[in-house]
Amino acid sequence: MISERLATLLRRVLKLDEFEFRDDTQAFQVPGWDSLRHIELLTAVEDEYGIRFRALETLKLKNVGDLQTLIEKKTG
Repeated sequence: MISERLATLLRRVLKLDEFEFRDDTQAFQVPGWDSLRHIELLTAVEDEYGIRFRALETLKLKNVGDLQTLIEKKTG
């Protein structure tokens, strides 16, 4: 399940007042989530959680649930 912390961060970066993120939400389903926003989102997540992603890790992300799982793995 997507944490409220991550959902709030995604909404802020994407400038969405309300959007219900689910584990299976993919970028193409979210208004305004393009390649540039993708980079901004990953950077914002790194800053918010004090973590760093490797390029290969981000290439494997298929949906928001995968991102949540990666965050949890890195923050232990």
